Formats: sequence, C-alpha cells, structure tokens
Amino acid sequence: MTKTVQCISPIDGSVYAERPLVNYVAAKAIVGELASAQAEWAARPLHERIDLVMAGVAAVGALNDEIVPELAHQMGRPIRYGGEFGGFSERASHMAKIAQEALSDISVSDDDQFKRYIKRIPHGVVLVIAPWNYPYMTAVNTVAPALIAGNTVLLKHASQTLLVGERMADAFYSAGVPKDVFQNIFLDHDVTGKLIGDGSFGFINFTGSVGGGKAMEQAAVGTFSGMGLELGGKDPGYVMEDADLDAAVDSLINGAMFNSGQCCCGIERIYVVESLFDTFVEKAVEIVNGYKLGNPLDPETTLGPMAHKHVAEEVRGQISEAVEAGAKAHIATFAEDDGGAYLTPQILTNVTHDMRVMRAESFGPVVGIMPVKDDAEAISLMNDSDFGLTASLWTKDIGRAEKVADAIETGTVFMNRCDYLDPTLCWTGCKDTGRGGGLSVIGYHNLTRPKSYHLKKV
Repeated sequence: MTKTVQCISPIDGSVYAERPLVNYVAAKAIVGELASAQAEWAARPLHERIDLVMAGVAAVGALNDEIVPELAHQMGRPIRYGGEFGGFSERASHMAKIAQEALSDISVSDDDQFKRYIKRIPHGVVLVIAPWNYPYMTAVNTVAPALIAGNTVLLKHASQTLLVGERMADAFYSAGVPKDVFQNIFLDHDVTGKLIGDGSFGFINFTGSVGGGKAMEQAAVGTFSGMGLELGGKDPGYVMEDADLDAAVDSLINGAMFNSGQCCCGIERIYVVESLFDTFVEKAVEIVNGYKLGNPLDPETTLGPMAHKHVAEEVRGQISEAVEAGAKAHIATFAEDDGGAYLTPQILTNVTHDMRVMRAESFGPVVGIMPVKDDAEAISLMNDSDFGLTASLWTKDIGRAEKVADAIETGTVFMNRCDYLDPTLCWTGCKDTGRGGGLSVIGYHNLTRPKSYHLKKV
C-alpha cells in the first residue's frame, strides 16, 4: 500500500491536500537524473541560467491569485496580506543581479611565469528542505541561487504546505527550466535520511527545528556533504530612551504577531528602558486588542489560525506556565479562540528568563516584555538565549546602536526595523539557530566550492 502525506488545513481541520510519498528506490533514481543533468546545466552560459530562473520566478507570480487562498488553506495566513510574491521576487532578483560578480573567477596573478586563479564550482545536486511558515520565500532563498550557480535542485517541502513545491516546479517548467534540473519530491523522514546518508547531495539546506537540524547532521555524518541550517530563534527587541516610541511599538508588535507569530525572525521578547516601559506596554495592548482573529479567507481577518493545533498547544502551554509563575497576561481571550488552531494573541509582563516563554522558541502570537535599566542589562538579557538569529535596536543614535550590536550574539542586527530579510546581506545565525549563510555574495560561496588553478607557463 502506498504511503501518503497529508496537509490538514488549520481553517477547519479537514484534509486539504494529500500526496503519495516517493519510496527510496524511486527517490534514488530521481537524484540520479539530477546528477546526470548537472554538468550540462552548469555548462550553459550564466546568463541563460539566470534568464530561465527569473522566467520561472515570473511564472510563479502569474499564479498569485491562486496561490494566496491556497496558502490560507494550507497554513492559515489571511488573504488580505496578498501572499509572498514581493519578497519571493526581491530575493531571486537580487541573487540574479549579483551572480556574475559573485561567481566570477578570483584572479591572483597572470604574469610571465604563472597564471593563478580560483573558480567557484557548483556542488552538484542540492537538497532544499523548506518550511511551511513562509513556504515560497524560504524555498527561493536557496532554489534560485543554487540553480543560477549551476547546481541541480531537489526540493522537499513541509507537509503543511504540500502544494508549494508543486507550484514552483510546474511554474519553472512552464518557463523552460528542464525537469531533470529541478524536481519537487514528497519524502518521509526515513527516506530523506537514507538519501543524505548515501552522500546523494553535494549540499543540503534545511530550515526547521533544532531537532530536525540535529537529525540532518546525524544523517550526513561521514558524507562530508555541505550543509546550511536555520533552526529557529528567540529574537529580541531593545527600545532605548531616545527611540521613536510609536514606531517602535508598531514595528515590534507587528514583528511579534504577524503571520500569527510564525516567523523565523519574529520578535519573541522585548526589553524596554524603564522610563518608557509602561507607555510601551499600554500602546502594545491597544494594538493587539484591535486584531481580528478569524477565518483567513475573510478579507477582514488580520490574524489567522496557527498552522496546526499542535503548534498552538505549545504556545498555550508556554503562556499558561508563565502566568502560573507570576506573569501578567494583558489580553483577554478572544471570542474566536477555539482552544485549537485559533489562538488569542498575548502580551505578557512580569516575565523572567526562568520562564520557558522567554527562553524556548514560541513561534506563535505571544511576546514577553521586560523593563531594563541600561544597555548593559539589555545586552546581558539579549545574549541570555540558546538562539541567535536577529536582534532589533531602537534608537536615534547609530553609533550607540553599533556599539550595542557588536556585543550581541546574533546573525543580523536591525536598527529601527525588524522581522525582515535583506537579500543584500547574509542570512545567517549562531548558537542553536544553526550554521551557514544564505543570500548575498556569501550565499553563492556556500552553494559552490572553491577550485584553485596554478598554471606554470613554459
């Protein structure tokens, strides 16, 4: 009997999509096809690969009217926000723009005796394991530059967003990308692990949980496969006394609550200088009380359900534990909160770092807010975390922000903004957030290997 994988819609708990899983033998054959096609793909002129990838990106954009309600059904994001094509296109476009320079040879010398240079060589077959929270944007972060760099790509998407990989693959095929260059696949964990353990891939990019990242590394032991891992965060915001308070509240609370808090770089803890603390909390509560929780297919809904009831249960558990330990919950339960995937957004004060809600990744619509005396206390608290993805600083003093930023253990520091991925910069993290880096020139360096040429002239 063929095994299947299902997407359970958070809207009503029904089965929205179901697909057969590919067994190991068939999956190995697909990997073989990708490996066989890779050299010919890499031999194409760079501009041809760029043009084909960007045509595929445009083809995805042409489907946006269909994609937006599909995303609402699959993972609960309200249709009013219009999907992900803006960021999807921005990231791919930037990587296309910088490809020529990023992938060009590094010349060392060319004189009477020697010609010496370094080439960037594609890894071969790249496995992309993408998450459900921003399923198009997180996938294109690696799919586009990997293909442009001359790799072939196998995309395995999260079960919660089954249709995304199909949509991307079909759109790319319609634009002329060969089917033996980019494949979408449905795999279970066991088959995925066996393929990785076989050394099937030159590079593996995984976005997901810390546990998932550990499983990737364990599966790859001894294969020497390259690996990029983004495994979550507990991203802090710090509001200093000279901050634009209204802008800070608006941005940080949006960063905590947008997409029902299901953002890799969402704000999960906020530290506010004591003189602004009470006003910040008052303004934050007012914003959250104005949200409309409901069916994401309703244009009036501003906060949809979480992607699955089990992720909502984790957030509820963190909130209830914190309240039992003395935290103050500021938001009364919304009428639409069904005890399942539809979850009341919450602001907590009187929180401490002894509480799980301030230490474990929540990945939901809850944020703890603490007062701090000064930069030193804020830095200490921001660094008191197992994660390090982004941090958001709010001040008018760029020199002060840079000094604080230098002391924070994180991958990206924002000043006066948050919850954004800038494709011109390396997307990276430290500590339990993972390893490697995507996008920017460094993204290309991670998706290729250096090959040195030392040519003696006779």
